[in-house]
Amino acid sequence: MPRFSDQTVFLTGASSGIGAALAREFAREGAALVLTARRLDRLEVLAAELQASGARALAAACDVTRDGDLEAAMAKAREAFGRIDVVVANAGFGVVGRFEKLSLEDFRRQFETNVFGVLRTVRAGLEDLKKSRGRLVLMGSVSGHLSAPEASPYSMSKFAVRALAEALYAELAPHGISVTLISPGFVATDIRHVDNQGLYRAEAKDPVPAWLQMPAEKAARQIVRATARRRREKIVTWHGKAFVLIGRLCPGLIPRLFRRLSRKVRRGR
Repeated sequence: MPRFSDQTVFLTGASSGIGAALAREFAREGAALVLTARRLDRLEVLAAELQASGARALAAACDVTRDGDLEAAMAKAREAFGRIDVVVANAGFGVVGRFEKLSLEDFRRQFETNVFGVLRTVRAGLEDLKKSRGRLVLMGSVSGHLSAPEASPYSMSKFAVRALAEALYAELAPHGISVTLISPGFVATDIRHVDNQGLYRAEAKDPVPAWLQMPAEKAARQIVRATARRRREKIVTWHGKAFVLIGRLCPGLIPRLFRRLSRKVRRGR
């Protein structure tokens, strides 16, 4: 039997990357999908694709940085499907650059999406999850375990998401709600083509070699499996697992490695 038959999944950041791959994987597992993101045109194309395959899907424009958007999207989900069983807070992007070159506004913009956007998502869907004794999935990152040079805003935001997941894991357990933190390493998505303003740049060069990137479809299968099993955390990609393990066992090693790599990068510029 499909693992999410007769369940409704509410998904932010569904227009591309891991979000779109998750929508397809949840649909294969029998779920009805509520697809949200800022780019409604992309959502409608994805919803039509899922509907053509026999799935139930609803596209709803939603900006996680705007108060009220998530509540409106949740209301549409209830009207269409009657209940919400899984909430996936996936929307996010990365602000990068040397600390001295970044402004306070860069940090605010990063936190508004990656932290307050997650908080808005959780608050908007919490009562629904209490009723369904459902599943909450928070999209963290390996960068929520290890902070790399020239990525302080992104790492700070993902450390905050990990802290939230750890707190909610205990708080929501009495309501029958599981909390799963997803911590991906390098996955083949558009995130490294999005600039510090949150705008997509097709011409941007991806600094991560292709051989090191996991296909989004494979990552989605692992995430859906972890969600079904109500796992507390799932670290996605072999290199992500390796870095987190090394960071735990040898906490001084990763900072030294990052420092050396940072020096090499600066010399190569």
